[in-house]
Amino acid sequence: MQVTVDHSSMSNNRVEEIRDFAKGAGFKKIGIAHCVMFPHETSVVKGYLSKDFEVSTVDCKYGRIRKDEMLGGSGRRIMCNPAGQAEFLNNKETELNISLALCVGHDMIFSKASEALVTNLFDKDFTNNNDPAKAVADIEREL
Repeated sequence: MQVTVDHSSMSNNRVEEIRDFAKGAGFKKIGIAHCVMFPHETSVVKGYLSKDFEVSTVDCKYGRIRKDEMLGGSGRRIMCNPAGQAEFLNNKETELNISLALCVGHDMIFSKASEALVTNLFDKDFTNNNDPAKAVADIEREL
């Protein structure tokens, strides 16, 4: 909590806040576990954070495991692998991991399997251009 108090600013955006927190905590290695649909955003965040940290990234299709291999049954599509993403970053010895647009459930599995602290940069919301706050506003109008 002291790092948060000492290194947060209401004038910084979330990426800047993550950077400042990690610097204040003395971290050297940051991981980004991201959805395969967000390579551009991941590249931008990695480029920004790479000025101050060693940054490792891993997409959700890590290991390229087919559905029939992971869950049995039929189906050959490549499944998301949030536990594998965490294992990859654990092996890189990251000290802080960013969950970038992982699906509901996948983000939970990733967070549980990660040995490092995890923060969300943004959450996937298919219907609201990845803005869950809009979903809350939509629900509120229905109440």
